[in-house]
Amino acid sequence: GAGQIAYSLLLEIASGKVFGADQPVVLHLLDIEPCVPKLQGVVMELEDLALSLVQGVVATADPLVAFKDIDVALLLGAFPRLKGMERKDLLAKNNAIFIEQGAALDKVAKKSVKVVVVGNPCNTNALTCMKNAPSIPPTNFSCLTRLDQNRAKAKLASKLGVSVSEIRNVIIWGNHSGPQVPAARTLR
Repeated sequence: GAGQIAYSLLLEIASGKVFGADQPVVLHLLDIEPCVPKLQGVVMELEDLALSLVQGVVATADPLVAFKDIDVALLLGAFPRLKGMERKDLLAKNNAIFIEQGAALDKVAKKSVKVVVVGNPCNTNALTCMKNAPSIPPTNFSCLTRLDQNRAKAKLASKLGVSVSEIRNVIIWGNHSGPQVPAARTLR
């Protein structure tokens, strides 16, 4: 939607860098109700760009509208951990979000939809979403912990005294929390 991550990703998708230079797209933008006016501004900016691959834009706060017949769902948003918030409270807030999104995907998305969850804790959020979309194959759900992977890569490079560009095949295990560990066996 109108958040910073989505905003930066939209041009990459709309210009063909994500799905291919010849792949037309209809962008379905979902955000919370208070952000819908900002979302309309994003739609206007996309229209101003007049990118030939953009065949349409749907902007809404309703997941049933946003997920109707989609092929790919990039679920970027999650409730952030606020100062003083306990982990169980964060999980409860995000649980509600991803139960709703999973149910909406199950109801209106194509059964072949590919779902990538980015909002942390993304492993937990992806599982919650998947469990609430039983008609979509579990193999169609994934999550992206790129921030954690980048942090692991930088830390390993620092410890080894090499450039980050020299660190390859970093795999991290665990959720966006304390027990997360990099898999040292895969490093090159």
